[in-house]
Amino acid sequence: MNQEYLTKQGWARQFMTCEPRLSEAVAEYEDIGFEVRLEPVDLTEEDGVCKSCLKWAPEEFKVIYIRPRKDDDEF
Repeated sequence: MNQEYLTKQGWARQFMTCEPRLSEAVAEYEDIGFEVRLEPVDLTEEDGVCKSCLKWAPEEFKVIYIRPRKDDDEF
């Protein structure tokens, strides 16, 4: 998914990681009240992030996006 589109939807990119840190980070963000979205790493994106480790197992890495959780009471 396009990072610009996600930003317009209120998502903020955090970082790229793989297990076991991926599950730990998701749990922490959810515990403090954020919605969490995981996206595959875009190998074509020129974002200044080193992607050399992705050569061997790109499917194992995800980019974590978060946004404030919307309370059901707000609607």
